[in-house]
Amino acid sequence: MPAIHQLLAGFANGDAISNEARTLSGIFTRWGMPGHLFCEQKRILPQLRNESLDLSALSDRIKPSDIAILHLSIGSPANRRFAELPCRKVILYHNITPSSYFEAVNPPMARQLALGRQQAADLAGVADCVLADSAFNARELESIGYRDVAILPLVLDFKSLQTAPDRATLRRFRDGRRNILFVGRMVPNKCIEDVITAYYYYTKTMDPDSRLILVGSYAGTERYYHLLQTRIRDLALNRVHIAGSIPLSELTACYQVADAFLCMSEHEGFCIPLLESMLFKVPVLAYAAAAVPETLQHSGILVREKRFEWIAETLSALCRPGPLREAVINRQNERMTAYRERHIDAELRQHLSPLLS
Repeated sequence: MPAIHQLLAGFANGDAISNEARTLSGIFTRWGMPGHLFCEQKRILPQLRNESLDLSALSDRIKPSDIAILHLSIGSPANRRFAELPCRKVILYHNITPSSYFEAVNPPMARQLALGRQQAADLAGVADCVLADSAFNARELESIGYRDVAILPLVLDFKSLQTAPDRATLRRFRDGRRNILFVGRMVPNKCIEDVITAYYYYTKTMDPDSRLILVGSYAGTERYYHLLQTRIRDLALNRVHIAGSIPLSELTACYQVADAFLCMSEHEGFCIPLLESMLFKVPVLAYAAAAVPETLQHSGILVREKRFEWIAETLSALCRPGPLREAVINRQNERMTAYRERHIDAELRQHLSPLLS
């Protein structure tokens, strides 16, 4: 029986692509087509090395009758090895952030992203099937020569977010103040400085006693993190809590205490925290860029301009009990219900059917 293998640029806990690879692996096992996850060993967390194999094992494990899926997200030796494989091939594109966002804060990362964009172009025509997890991502691939790109929205494991919330976090932030939340890596394309600026206007004109909670790793973007801290000091904001990378129980607690989710990102291939906010019935206010409108799908509130006075006023109305908040949460519930009721097995079989037959 042929196997379905997956190649990744990195493998870690809490990483969306790693989580999707695990979920897909479980589906393929149920199909009777179990395969391996392959990644550079140095990109695999030590505690996860029993779940994946180094790229060097590819030639011994993959047969011509097998299927290999490449999770394309950044420059990586996995992309080059994928092109050389003698089996049937599938690309699943998760977007590659433009390198310009990282040139000032992490030049090596900028080079890796630029390499990824070049490798993505070089892989056009190599795969038997090409998937993207948003129409925005599909259009990117088509702009560099790909054809017949199908959409497979990111496969998420919502069960992990049923983790019991951290009680200390709940006690800390349930103190009567309104909590504005942003979740996502602290990287320049997410424009966290604009989240901070919007919050500044909110405190000055609407709710001076509120709190901003920023959750996300800044590993590798310490320069950007320090710029954000400088911005916070310059605006004399004393209730901005930078949580950094936190355990799942604390993340769950942050969603539970949030009154609104604020996203000013300019480049997202999907943006999982938008759906996570919906799951916890946190109303979303987001900048309408890249794949964000597609992920929200007529739910939440989208802004087309970063007019911070208006954003602050809207954020205030969104945080207060009333018709706007109720309507937004209802639309988000509808979006979340539709997303959770997807038939993932059927979607995958439809996309992969030419290779499975």
